[in-house]
Amino acid sequence: MARPIVGIIGNSYLLHDQYPAHAGGSHNSEAIAEVAGCMPLLIPADPRFLSVEDLLDTCDGFLLTGGRPNVHPEEYGEPATEAHGSFDRARDAIVLPLVRACVERGQPFLGICRGFQEVNVAMGGTLHPEIRDLPGRMNHRMPPDGTLEEKFALRHRVEFTPDGVFHDLFGATEVMTNTLHGQGVKRPGQRVVIEGTAPDGTPEALRIDAAPGFTLAVQWHPEWNAANDPVSRPLFTAFGDAVRRWSERPSGSGAA
Repeated sequence: MARPIVGIIGNSYLLHDQYPAHAGGSHNSEAIAEVAGCMPLLIPADPRFLSVEDLLDTCDGFLLTGGRPNVHPEEYGEPATEAHGSFDRARDAIVLPLVRACVERGQPFLGICRGFQEVNVAMGGTLHPEIRDLPGRMNHRMPPDGTLEEKFALRHRVEFTPDGVFHDLFGATEVMTNTLHGQGVKRPGQRVVIEGTAPDGTPEALRIDAAPGFTLAVQWHPEWNAANDPVSRPLFTAFGDAVRRWSERPSGSGAA
């Protein structure tokens, strides 16, 4: 029996500073294939090559990955500044309407880092351009030096809403996570429920209220060591289960 397909949102890069390419981290594919039990399919997130309708018809679920470019602040009604960093307008054009369509249809997605921020913006929320510049906030960015293991090491606690979706998923109201982001949620969008926060108050986990399907997102990077990490594994397992339910639903029906 064919595995259900998870579309992994790719990012645009320049190889050797010249050659344009779409790419995705292998840890995302490993987490989808080995933990979620689905087939990973890398998506070139650019409306020149595909449409949201193409993706909804082709994939059973979506992994909204992290990435260096940020969501353009025009998407939430603010002017761009130097603090906002670089952008990927092609990805914005695909992922933001994709999120809204998945919420409406009940089609599963899991947002990671930039994906967490995309979900909030897609639902009408706003972002802080640089968390570390806010009074009382810690530096959530990736350490500039060290091995990958050191950069993705567990660095802070995330505390969850008691009896919420994430509490139920992890069986705990508090877990340790890595942190590798510069931006963060300022104002939650409509129906965005923040269920997890860092010790400095930075939002770290969200769900969409009254959504008919799996619509979860986290600000950290659970794809790192997903098969062995006690937080990442149940998250990807639950996502894979939701994708399978979607793929097995009767033809023409909505959420599983």
